[in-house]
Amino acid sequence: MTVCRPPAVAGTFYPADAGQLTHEVQGFLGAAQSHSLKPKALIAPHAGYIYSGAVAGNAYASLKKIAHRIHRVVLLGPTHRVAVQGLALPDTEAFDTPLGRIPLDLAAMRDVAQLPQVVVNGAAHVQEHSLEVQLPFLQSVLDDFTLLPLAVGRATAEEVAEVLEAVWGGDETLIVISSDLSHYLPYAAAQFVDGKTADDIINLRQPIEHEQACGGTPISGLLLAARNHHLTPHLLDLRNSGDTAGSHDQVVGYAALAFTEEIEHAD
Repeated sequence: MTVCRPPAVAGTFYPADAGQLTHEVQGFLGAAQSHSLKPKALIAPHAGYIYSGAVAGNAYASLKKIAHRIHRVVLLGPTHRVAVQGLALPDTEAFDTPLGRIPLDLAAMRDVAQLPQVVVNGAAHVQEHSLEVQLPFLQSVLDDFTLLPLAVGRATAEEVAEVLEAVWGGDETLIVISSDLSHYLPYAAAQFVDGKTADDIINLRQPIEHEQACGGTPISGLLLAARNHHLTPHLLDLRNSGDTAGSHDQVVGYAALAFTEEIEHAD
C-alpha cells in the first residue's frame, strides 16, 4: 500500500493554489442558503467548480451545525476512467489536496474489503475526479476526519446499500454521494429531466438510471439505505451549467440534497 494519492485535477477542476482554493470554496459556502438541517447523508455534484461549485456549496453548508461531531466521511462516486466490477477501494493510506492530507479509515477499509462486491483497485482512483472534487469542501467544513473512499463501477443498488450498512455508524459518520445529473441535453430538456430525477430522489424512488445521473448506482444504493433508516430527503439546490457558467445548448445538471434522520424543514 502506498502512502498517499496526490491530487489529479487540481488546477483544472479547481484551483491548485491553496489560498485561491480556500477563497473560492469559502465563497461558495458563504453564498449558500441557511437552514437548520442535520444531515446524515449528502448528494453533491462533481464538475469543475466554475460550473457546479455553487451547488456543492449548498450541500456542504448544510453541515455547519453538526460539523463538530463528524469524524468520518464515507464517500462514493462513479468511475469515469477505469472499468470496475463492484466498488473499488484505493491502495493508499491518505488522499492529498492543496489544502492538506486526509487520512483514510484503514480499519473500515479492511472491514468492507471482506464483502464480495468490494475490491482494491488503485488505478480506479488515480485519475478519478468524482471523489477528489468533494475533498476541499469537506476540508473547509470539517475539522478532523478520516475518509472511506469508494469508486463505484458495475454494481447493483443492493450491493451499494450493503456496503453503506456496514459503515453506517452514528453521528460521527457522514455519507456523501458524488453525482451530476443529466448530461448534454438542451437547457429546457435538462430542466425537465433533472426535475423528475430530483422528485424521484425526494420520494426515495429507485433505480436512478445512468441517463438521469452519472452516479445513479450509488444514489440508488443510498435510497435503499435511506428507506431502511427512515431518512428524509431535502432538495437544497437544482441547477445546471446553463445557470452557472455555460451555454444553454448542451448542459449538465447538478443537485444538492441532504438526508436527515428526523423530519425537518429547510428554512
